[in-house]
Amino acid sequence: MGRSDKKEFQVEYVMLSCPLVMLWNCISTPEGLSEWFADEVRQDGNLWTFSWNGSEQTAHLIFIHQPEAVRFRWDGDAHDLFFEFKILRDELTNAVSLSVTDFADADDVDDMKLLWGSQVDDLKRFLRV
Repeated sequence: MGRSDKKEFQVEYVMLSCPLVMLWNCISTPEGLSEWFADEVRQDGNLWTFSWNGSEQTAHLIFIHQPEAVRFRWDGDAHDLFFEFKILRDELTNAVSLSVTDFADADDVDDMKLLWGSQVDDLKRFLRV
């Protein structure tokens, strides 16, 4: 597993009037992630299993900074690839946003941004924001 040719991208979503504790739980716990990111999420230490429509994919938790950021790496991905959820709060306005960092082939970045947008829309519906 060497370096990847995939391109890093980041998207940020405003999470109006969202309690930070609830948002943190939704990005850092199996129960929270299963509400919007996958159909089912199981955790065994740093190994997380995500299920969608009967197919499973495993990832390792490689970084957590409570209550701010969580980073995973899909099994089989190059060592420099990850996906990360990060909670941002504006000090002046207290506005909360969720930053998502991921990697994709250059031709797929726009499609991946649309997919993340759809998933974050599910998260917003769950949080009622």
